[in-house]
Amino acid sequence: MLFIDANAILRYLLNDNIEMAAKVCELLDNAEVTVRYEVIAEVVYVLDKVYLLPRNEIAEGIKVFMSLPNVETESKELLLFALRTYADTNIDFVDSLLYGLAAIYKHTVFTFDKKLNFMINKLP
Repeated sequence: MLFIDANAILRYLLNDNIEMAAKVCELLDNAEVTVRYEVIAEVVYVLDKVYLLPRNEIAEGIKVFMSLPNVETESKELLLFALRTYADTNIDFVDSLLYGLAAIYKHTVFTFDKKLNFMINKLP
């Protein structure tokens, strides 16, 4: 199993270093890669806090990346749900993942975060 890190994903999404972006494209053309949620959380954080991109652009860019045929993660359904939640609300990405666990898989989430608790308590 081949894992890809946040820096590689950022180079691909931002195309700010042509040589590195090309290497990532070549990798994605020739190998299956796995992306961990922690890595996506780091990508979201950097795009938000360093590059100051709007939430909807961040979510859309990551969705496009995750839709590539050789890119896998534990659950694309959960990741896409979390990205939509992140784009549509003001909770952070990790809380969006937790919300997705509660919404999709009916897992119980213990948190002191008021916004996240409010959203979870509204679930059917």
